[in-house]
Amino acid sequence: MSKVKAAITAVGAYVPEYRLTNAILETIVDTNDEWITSRTGIKERRILKDKDKGTSYLAIMAAKNLIEKKKLDPTTIDLIIVATATPDMPVASTAAYVASEIGAVNAFSYDLMAACSSFLYGMSTASSYIESGRYKKVLLIGADKMSSIIDYEDRATCIIFGDGGGAVLFEPNTEGNGFEDEILRSDGIGRNFLKIEAGGSLTPASHESVDNKQHYVFQDGKNVFKYAVSKMADVSEQIVKRNQLTNEDIDWLVPHQANKRIIDATARRVDLPEEKVMVNIHKFGNTTSATLPLCLNDYETQLKKGDRLVFAAFGGGFTWGSVYLTWAYDS
Repeated sequence: MSKVKAAITAVGAYVPEYRLTNAILETIVDTNDEWITSRTGIKERRILKDKDKGTSYLAIMAAKNLIEKKKLDPTTIDLIIVATATPDMPVASTAAYVASEIGAVNAFSYDLMAACSSFLYGMSTASSYIESGRYKKVLLIGADKMSSIIDYEDRATCIIFGDGGGAVLFEPNTEGNGFEDEILRSDGIGRNFLKIEAGGSLTPASHESVDNKQHYVFQDGKNVFKYAVSKMADVSEQIVKRNQLTNEDIDWLVPHQANKRIIDATARRVDLPEEKVMVNIHKFGNTTSATLPLCLNDYETQLKKGDRLVFAAFGGGFTWGSVYLTWAYDS
């Protein structure tokens, strides 16, 4: 009997309509299109303007898109994982609400938080559930409303982040395609380089914390860039070597869309040409937990059964890793 692997069998996505372009940002903070593009590769990012909608809305819309494309009965979903850094609320589970709203009445659900590595870690978790034989359909959603935690007077962060959601369905596969290998890492040295200082148990919300803007993302750009370039490239190279892959064997690099220079550095390390690298940072910016599934959705029509994909991500904390997966279907 063939070994059961966890395969991605469907993808879905959603991004808000509003486009926050570099030209608009020029009217808000001291910056310009050339500066932003040369340092990040970003031209625009999508923003969820409705104040009554949170990350759950992005997740629900991405899940519904997948369900419609796959013609999936939501009552057959066993588990829903929502990878996010911006849950609707600190205590109430965003995933539980998402499950109810999409009609996944037989699924249990929970949130997974590992900053920009959340979706990558979620891939590992979802695959383990499938490979164990315990569950047959696991819906993994990456979604973040980053605009809710960004100070639009801080040009170091407001130029980078956007809002969006993406979803993938994991199911068992006995044809040899699916989740192959992973290298996941973390290091608490990054705790103070990329963070939201207040709102947790260490610094609860107060008038002072709000006045001091401690509920917005803080990023020490130089240190984050330095670690991201080295760590993301390192694990990508390691997983390629461990699986005895050459650059000709790899069909696609699926990198976290944090910065075009980081993407390029990772591609160079595994010796891949531009045409084998998924890139949409110019359209969406850094959507945190949503970048990887948004890439899969954008490139789905180019993916072929048996394609070898190497995923890589890096996030605050620090968290980072790489996943090797073979694609299971022709779009």
